[in-house]
Amino acid sequence: MTTSHYLVDLDSRTLQRKLRDNPLVIVPVGALEAHGPHLPLGADQIQAEATADALAARVGALIAPTLAYGYCAGTRPFPGTVSLSLATLSRLVQELLGELARTGVRRVLILSGHAAQGHMAALREGAEQAVRAVPALRVAVLSDYDFVYELRGKLSPPSDGHGGLLETSRVLSMRPGSVGPDRPKVDYRYSRFQVGDPTVEEWPESVIGDTSEASVELGQRVQTHVLERLEATVRELLPDA
Repeated sequence: MTTSHYLVDLDSRTLQRKLRDNPLVIVPVGALEAHGPHLPLGADQIQAEATADALAARVGALIAPTLAYGYCAGTRPFPGTVSLSLATLSRLVQELLGELARTGVRRVLILSGHAAQGHMAALREGAEQAVRAVPALRVAVLSDYDFVYELRGKLSPPSDGHGGLLETSRVLSMRPGSVGPDRPKVDYRYSRFQVGDPTVEEWPESVIGDTSEASVELGQRVQTHVLERLEATVRELLPDA
């Protein structure tokens, strides 16, 4: 019998037995989008999957296949970004959760490595629709960057952001071979009060911050914090009782 916590590795009968214990199922969510000249297009997916794997080991969860695309309006001017519409992403989450619930899953964590405001809103809307349809289903929707960015002003400048010091360090610690040698320093000039997407002039290189001090060690410190906060959140919001 397999001991894997990935749904793709389990046969139907093994999953049926596991569902008797009301396991948490983690759905990693990524995005294919530009992260500057130094990080891979799949940086969000890399982070979501690595975090889901580590969290599953801590809390005894199962991991569903990754949703690899998201809503990425701000980075669309840059090569490689692929963005779903808000409506498509929301409907995708709604139907996925409905199918997991039909199979017997009752506790789900949607864990996104992409934290854009519209993207997260679409994930939540889809989850809300699924819970309305199946009231016994318990779902939490969050991004690991809800916790990464608690470290801004502590382990990074307060203005650090997308593809910046914390994210570069984190990807370095997870998949160092995917990180290029460039260490951009970018001044983000788009105001959150503006309407519309930033121009390339307002947001050069799809990066926010100074990546020059990025390191594996910093990435490991960030990830330790994220996992501690995630574990506490799961135990509070999605207990197995």
